[in-house]
Amino acid sequence: MQSNRKQTALITGASGGIGYEFAKLFAQDGYNLVLVARSVDKLNKIADEFKSKFGIAVKVISKDLSNPSAPQEIFTELEQTSIIVDVLINNAGFATYGLFHEIDLNSELQLLQVNILCLTHLTKLFLKDMVKRGSGKILNVASTAAFQPGATDGSLLR
Repeated sequence: MQSNRKQTALITGASGGIGYEFAKLFAQDGYNLVLVARSVDKLNKIADEFKSKFGIAVKVISKDLSNPSAPQEIFTELEQTSIIVDVLINNAGFATYGLFHEIDLNSELQLLQVNILCLTHLTKLFLKDMVKRGSGKILNVASTAAFQPGATDGSLLR
């Protein structure tokens, strides 16, 4: 039996770039949205734009995904408001640049938290319900830089 419920897409890193473009595409297709990023002002502006332009519901969640508790907090907040996520777009991410031994350890740990641990945690949380329902989609976005080789010629040891 088909439900008349509008589907909902959750997009991390939705305040700009590819995340914003994903949000716009899903809004154009009539999906309700859950937009996640640190910048609440940017998210609210996008939410207002999409609500008026596409007539959809938009929930804004301002979270720093480098905080290990953020994925569970997002999941719990949506569970408490009975929002069902049909599509999860793990788009948030960032990179560091420089010689590995010179990059601040906290920056590297935050990178791992956002790019790997948060993505995995959100996927685990939302996938269980998708499997129970027998429907859902997940897209994990990565940079092509992830496939580029690093220095292997000893130049790091100058």
